[in-house]
Amino acid sequence: MRGRFLLAAATLLLAVPLAQAQQFPTPGRPMLLMGGFPAGTQADIYWRVIQQPLAAELGVPMVVEARSGASGNIALEATARSAPDGHTVLAATSAMLAINRAVLPSMPIDTQTDLAPVMTLFEVPNVLVVSTEKRPGYTDCRALMAAARAAPGKLNYASSGIGASTHLAAAQFATAASLDMVHVPYRGGPFAMTALFQGDADLFFYQSGPVLDDWRLGRVRLLGMTSAQRMPTLSQIPTIAEACGMPGFESTTWYGIVVSARTPKPIIERLHAAILKVTDTPEVRTRMEALGFTMMLGGPEAMRNRLAADIPHWAGVVERSGARQQ
Repeated sequence: MRGRFLLAAATLLLAVPLAQAQQFPTPGRPMLLMGGFPAGTQADIYWRVIQQPLAAELGVPMVVEARSGASGNIALEATARSAPDGHTVLAATSAMLAINRAVLPSMPIDTQTDLAPVMTLFEVPNVLVVSTEKRPGYTDCRALMAAARAAPGKLNYASSGIGASTHLAAAQFATAASLDMVHVPYRGGPFAMTALFQGDADLFFYQSGPVLDDWRLGRVRLLGMTSAQRMPTLSQIPTIAEACGMPGFESTTWYGIVVSARTPKPIIERLHAAILKVTDTPEVRTRMEALGFTMMLGGPEAMRNRLAADIPHWAGVVERSGARQQ
């Protein structure tokens, strides 16, 4: 009798996640697609590209929200604390998931245990950006470096927040070139770009997608990419290694989708299948690659392994660069 009871209880427990997955998504209930930085940044661009196709695939409305602040930690915590029903989904950067742990003195959550990976999306380099109007003398990377060496502690670099890839790329650059520059964090890339255009910031290592229109209009110069090789879609932009004389320099970030760690596995699998279906199309790939994205679509296990490798890697980079916040 006791054996039959235990078997029935185990069967019931196994049936709960399956039932939840069968009910996912809840008809008529919107799904929240979040990013950790302001509108116009890479996660926001990605979500808006697939918003309508994903809504059609899952049959529910999709709401895109930029939950910015605290270097992405506000969005991370909101996702970790959300209901584990698949209706709150975050496109998180590797900086949010791995770098923040090394840079910030405390974290509201553990990114490995409080969040569940759904899939990796794409990798993107940062690009060294300067204003053509406010800094006309910075015609190339070597001219910028000469200006920084001529005035130690005077030049400043903007970032989209402490611990963001935009911060660490610049810190790596300053360390590799032995430059004394001041870090000024902003609440996201658009605010840092505004500072650049106003002349409050001298330079900014930003992700390529959001700056391409300003570059084509001649408002900014792109002095170098932080990828190991030139990007096929932006082959005229040299790498930092080439432009600045820094062999081996590389600093890229990747994006992945996460949900609350309590989310049942069948819901994660359903989410992964739906997002993969609408992302892995020629139309979406072409659009993303034109914006400087390198697609790297992978499942939950691939993302879990990538994060596990990145955490000690970035901890070492942070230690060497001195970028840790006190």
